[in-house]
Amino acid sequence: MKKLTLLFLFFALSLTAQTDQKIYDIIDAVSADRIKNDIKTLTEFGTRNTFSDTLSNTRGIGAARRWIKSEFENISKSCNNCIDVFYQKDLVTKKGNRRVPHDAWIVNVVAIQKGTKYPNKYIIMSGDIDSRAGNTMDFTTDAPGANDNASGMAGTIEAARVLSKYTFENSIIYVGLSGEEQGLFGGAGLAKYAKEKGWDIIGVLNNDMIGNITGVDGVIDNRAFRIFSEPVPANETERQRRMRRFYGGEVDGISRQLARYTHKMTKTYMPEMNPMMIYRLDRFGRGGHHRPFNDLGFAGIRIMEAHENYTQQHQNIRTENGIKYGDTFEHVNFAYAKKLTAVNAITMAGLASAPPAPKNVGIGGIVEASVKLQWDKVDGAKGYKIYWRDTTSPTWDNSRYVGDLSQFLLKGVVIDNFFFGVAAVGKNGHESVVVFPSKIVRKW
Repeated sequence: MKKLTLLFLFFALSLTAQTDQKIYDIIDAVSADRIKNDIKTLTEFGTRNTFSDTLSNTRGIGAARRWIKSEFENISKSCNNCIDVFYQKDLVTKKGNRRVPHDAWIVNVVAIQKGTKYPNKYIIMSGDIDSRAGNTMDFTTDAPGANDNASGMAGTIEAARVLSKYTFENSIIYVGLSGEEQGLFGGAGLAKYAKEKGWDIIGVLNNDMIGNITGVDGVIDNRAFRIFSEPVPANETERQRRMRRFYGGEVDGISRQLARYTHKMTKTYMPEMNPMMIYRLDRFGRGGHHRPFNDLGFAGIRIMEAHENYTQQHQNIRTENGIKYGDTFEHVNFAYAKKLTAVNAITMAGLASAPPAPKNVGIGGIVEASVKLQWDKVDGAKGYKIYWRDTTSPTWDNSRYVGDLSQFLLKGVVIDNFFFGVAAVGKNGHESVVVFPSKIVRKW
């Protein structure tokens, strides 16, 4: 019996402690040269302004999105048609929209790699197709948009090339979104489409500017990057808000858990990188294409460079006082874009390989020296891991694998001093996002 107990302990430790060689292989497979070539191609469409030419084969957003669609289709051919590629579109009109110069279709390019076990569960990586000059209403002036956001779009295409070589239990969506610069139209359209289709979205990784390492502040850094995430869902109920006042969770919404997952995957598999978790929806007073998904209650984060150069964003190409303005190809660091593409790829591979997150996580232990946790089991989980951390810590720092249970008494840990969560663990060792308790356990 003692031998069996030791064997079980060894299995439990190996299940939760070992890394997956496949993840390292994915990192190695990401190509800076392919990203460079794709960024170059995207800049050569002249402008990709949302309202630019849609008929030309060489200039404008129409040519750009057709090229992106063809790239996804070529990737699908190489994996025996494992990716379904299509356009998703919505009409925006000039009336009532101050950033819309004329009526136009906002067209997104969607590529879906279906999961083998949970085809309706999706992890999404997005880049923006469109670019802009200094005046967002100017849809004729050249706007190469090399970093903003050909870098994110090229990274999304490259992630599809790499991950399409594998099969996953959950589905992955690679998408080029339009209309970002004029009002996040593409993201809003796809988020609404996802809601109508009943997609179960695990999370959205929005990539917007992943290729610059030289900041306007003079800092040069090719290892740090930012992960923006909102604290709690925008559509939370009044009851949830009241509960949080007494039980905590101000920084533990679903988007924040997705950010922590990305942070953990990066520190585990790419420890040379320095992920910065920014406790804000986006940059100060600004927004990105994850926001429309957040607005509808989906988890979503923004991944981007740590040090921006504003002389290369939303600028007409020119030279003034010796400063070169404009978002041009020469300013992009392709090795850095490769690293951030790899961050996305391993985050998606981990989530796409994991079982669903546990449901109905509850917690109790008021005026006790132990914490009670319970949850509903989920299909595909071989066990569960309890996490806890100091209330001031940004990351889940302590954990205990508890096996295939639906409740556990964590002895000697006072509930008042920590925050807690539960993740599901698959037989391959991959974990779901951590779920913060949503109800109070009063009876065991």
